[in-house]
Amino acid sequence: MTLMTDPSERSGPASDQRRASLQRFLESLGLEPGERELGPVDAALSHTSARLGCNHEQLEFLGDAVLRLAAAEFLEQEHPSLRVGRASALRAQLVSDRWLSELAVHCGLDAVLRIGPMAAGDRAGLSTVRAECCEALVGAVYRCWGGARGGLIAVHTWLDQHWRREVDTLLRDPHRHNWKSALQELTQGRGIGLPHYLCEQKSTAHADPRRFCCRVSIAGIQRGDGWGRSRREAEQSAAREALAALAINPLSGS
Repeated sequence: MTLMTDPSERSGPASDQRRASLQRFLESLGLEPGERELGPVDAALSHTSARLGCNHEQLEFLGDAVLRLAAAEFLEQEHPSLRVGRASALRAQLVSDRWLSELAVHCGLDAVLRIGPMAAGDRAGLSTVRAECCEALVGAVYRCWGGARGGLIAVHTWLDQHWRREVDTLLRDPHRHNWKSALQELTQGRGIGLPHYLCEQKSTAHADPRRFCCRVSIAGIQRGDGWGRSRREAEQSAAREALAALAINPLSGS
């Protein structure tokens, strides 16, 4: 992993070397930057922790809206027969922080990401940083390639291939990354009641992967423990453990 933390890389407008790096990076995404002004891309890949004159925040706001619209268009074009509820659930996965962080790693975002040394040393928080800057990059691509006059075409050029693989995986495994829903469907189907979740905060450190602990019980029997940076993440982890436990030692319905 290469993160730019050298002060010489974090000050002033983009140098020729920086611009060349950004051009090569965009080309690796399947985009052709040509002579476009890459200031927005530079800003998107400059996290606030680097304390530069520009940063990712405004473009992240734009990217959030662009990402949702592009994902909706993708699903409408590639899977027009999906019901609205299913398409909405799939879109939630395609724009999630988890997916954005994974995309950032897959695309080699770290090589061009400018980040402060303290943030770079926070391994637990790097996933969030990657997701934020990846979403900002969506906004930057939209803006640099014409905004309302062609920006979405460039976003689709970059993202559709990745969404295609993700949707294929999710359609084969509908409850992937949504273990709570899968557990609830299983217990209701067996007539053994709803899962009960009990969460406790164990740490006050932001982005600590063991900040929350969650225990899930079914019909009064503890079935899984989970940890996470948030209550939701801990609940999902506990639900996954409960599903595995039920597969080995299922509870009987009445």
